[in-house]
Amino acid sequence: MERISNRNQRYAARVFEQIEAIPPSSLDKYEGMAQKLPVLIRTAGLVQALAFVESRDEDEQKLLLDHLAEVIGAGSRENLLQRSRTAPLPEYIRLTREALAALHWYKRFAQTFSKTASNKEGGQG
Repeated sequence: MERISNRNQRYAARVFEQIEAIPPSSLDKYEGMAQKLPVLIRTAGLVQALAFVESRDEDEQKLLLDHLAEVIGAGSRENLLQRSRTAPLPEYIRLTREALAALHWYKRFAQTFSKTASNKEGGQG
């Protein structure tokens, strides 16, 4: 396999794999949160935005946190939440930047896969 050289390429490749594996029936809720989370992070901050998603009763939205944690190297959703709450300011800023960079790809791919699933269901049913 070809070596992926920069962060954006790594994020894009892994996010694509993650979203490709999501069942079409779960894509709408996943995509909805992928669209909203960057705005929440920018307006409320990383800790508050992650806590909001974690408090939701939607497995598809929590799956986004699981995926995000893996992609940015935080390991698990729980570890990402804990690190965002306890990190010193420089690490908090780094986590925020990495989350926003990864979420760029989640928004794009989730939207693409969601539209593709809708077209298949509606157009070729």
